[in-house]
Amino acid sequence: MRIIGGQYGGIRLNPPTNLPVRPTTDIAKEALFNILQNRLDFDELTCLDLFAGTGNISFELASRYAHAVESIDLHFKCVQYIAETAKKMNISSIKAKKADVFKYIQTAKHKFDFIFADPPYDIPKLPQLAHLILENELLNKGGLLIIEHPSTREMDPHPNFVEKRKYGYSSFSFYTC
Repeated sequence: MRIIGGQYGGIRLNPPTNLPVRPTTDIAKEALFNILQNRLDFDELTCLDLFAGTGNISFELASRYAHAVESIDLHFKCVQYIAETAKKMNISSIKAKKADVFKYIQTAKHKFDFIFADPPYDIPKLPQLAHLILENELLNKGGLLIIEHPSTREMDPHPNFVEKRKYGYSSFSFYTC
């Protein structure tokens, strides 16, 4: 796993093998950030990485000069890895927090310009995730929400849905506010 672009492009991330994660593949991440490069001005963004896992997406956002990145995960070892790696790399824009994502969504006090969610593919609430995030008004006007999910599993219809991009077994569903 590596950071693809920006100031830390090419740096390999080496998370412990015992983390309970399924990181976004480099191929899918590169395709995603090629799309985002044409849609977002990263250096002005406040970002939220839900189900952050290894922080793969958080580090990619920070590498591209995102103003602030909150990385939320339930597992202490994931949060610890993100925080320690950010400190080693001297990245102050990433703040890793241990929290249940569904509780966090209901209690978050900030709004974000960009939200990325990569939940475990088997969670029951996955199809409703966009509804939960958008109903709790976590996304700023003009903001972008992307949810990674298995290509075989459909998300619930939502009026803010824009498009779906498929990369093998994984798909990204895009929503705007």
